[in-house]
Amino acid sequence: MELNLAAIHEALATALADRPCLVWRDRTWTWAEVTDRTRRLASVLAAHGIGRNRDLADCEGWESPHDHVALYLHNSNAYLEAQLAASKAGAAAFNVNYRYVADELAYLFRDSGAAAIVYHGAFAATLADVLPRLDHQPLLVRVDDGSGDDLLPGAIDYEEAIAGAASTEPVAEWRPDDLYVLYTGGTTGNPKGVLWRQADFLVAALGVRRKDGTDFESLDELVGPALRRNLATLPAPPLMHGAAMWNALSTWISGGTIVIQDTVDRLDPADVLDTCERHGVTSLLIVGDAFARPLLDEQRRQPRDLSALRFLLTGGAILSPRLRAELLEVAPQLRIVDVLGSSETGRQAVANTRAGDDLGPTRFEPSATTAVLDATLSRRLAPDEADIGWLAQGGRIPRGYLGDEAKTRATFPEIAGERWAVAGDRAAWRADGSIELHGRESVTINTGGEKVFAEEVEQAIKHHPGVYDALVVGRPSERWGQEVVAVVAVRPGAEVDLEGLREVAAAHLARYKLPKDVVFRDRISRSPSGKPDYAWARDQLG
Repeated sequence: MELNLAAIHEALATALADRPCLVWRDRTWTWAEVTDRTRRLASVLAAHGIGRNRDLADCEGWESPHDHVALYLHNSNAYLEAQLAASKAGAAAFNVNYRYVADELAYLFRDSGAAAIVYHGAFAATLADVLPRLDHQPLLVRVDDGSGDDLLPGAIDYEEAIAGAASTEPVAEWRPDDLYVLYTGGTTGNPKGVLWRQADFLVAALGVRRKDGTDFESLDELVGPALRRNLATLPAPPLMHGAAMWNALSTWISGGTIVIQDTVDRLDPADVLDTCERHGVTSLLIVGDAFARPLLDEQRRQPRDLSALRFLLTGGAILSPRLRAELLEVAPQLRIVDVLGSSETGRQAVANTRAGDDLGPTRFEPSATTAVLDATLSRRLAPDEADIGWLAQGGRIPRGYLGDEAKTRATFPEIAGERWAVAGDRAAWRADGSIELHGRESVTINTGGEKVFAEEVEQAIKHHPGVYDALVVGRPSERWGQEVVAVVAVRPGAEVDLEGLREVAAAHLARYKLPKDVVFRDRISRSPSGKPDYAWARDQLG
């Protein structure tokens, strides 16, 4: 059976009506309440002519049949409600990076043809600068966040609109062919809207399938196990980051409760841990070391009762071995789950770590549809071939990038009659059949004719006990073409120098990969979702 997000949520809401669906600050919304509110918001969108315009079968892979709804919001109930309501209206929501300046937002809203923008009041001033640059007037729906802003001209208030709308089931037909749209971060160019059929997204990105890997035959079969689960999940990164939204949607599809921390405009480690303790959170999503280190330091400073916490997931960046070991010392009941994937591939592999496990390099166990393609993208590498190639995903993959035929064909090539998603990660097979991730081609350093992947050097130097955080970039060199340079933030009171870094890293890397210089900074610049800012790191080299 092919699935649809709106239909799944509605089926679960029928079974779980009075159970908590969403918790934020001092509010708890039941499944019945979220269903009512999302139906009403869908009615608001439909009343403004926002929905589906044609059939997906009539579209090329880079075309969308939907009107698009921009989510220009911090984490909140409104973010999740609007995501679901757009689908119920036959439209497609998409994520907006709230750190973007006016020029970047104008590009994003033009590229998406945003028919509606749901925004927090805190962003009203920036949005006002953007709107005159658009060639169309989107519906503006303002969510009051206490900023004291006035409604922009033509805008409607979110809560007032919901209160005044009909709560009947929207008239739009919910189809497996409806799209889920996720904009990439734009770290190597302008952001690109990845177009997933919901039926494919639910399986490939969220893992909605039976334990044996086969498809569910009915919604009843999917709903049944949810009645027995007791899940409370806190996605700590911004929901504009794919990993956080996917984690939230996975929680709902499992019949669980999504919990949002109180402070949503920055990472507040104390608030995240307090929220976990207060609500008995069972699963916490973070983004690699950038989130793990401050959370660990805070837990050591003031221990919380985290006995309910069973899973620590990281998506978007893996955890260094040293931090995995420290986390399991503090919370030995945890299972640490590193999820390998991307906006273009969905979930490709996972690595599970428990107390007592080998804490060496992360060993990703690939899915059945994960492959490593050779350097020329002409064939699959066999598991006994140790060459570094391109990490790829087959089977259920996105249709393409919104409005971009050339990039669609480049990222989703057809090889020997099979279509693949190749997002730009380099990888190799290990002898045990696991995947060894080498990092993004976009941050590869070519030194003396050898390729060095920034992420593997970062992981190696983080074995040094004095390193709090680090990024690695290439610097022009007369002798080497490029040379490897580390930008390092040091733990308070620690002493770190270049030779010490090289000595520690040499236990894990060939010598040509070791940093030839180090630059020290008080902190490392990262995006709100914890992803590295390599442009900033290069600027630090002078």
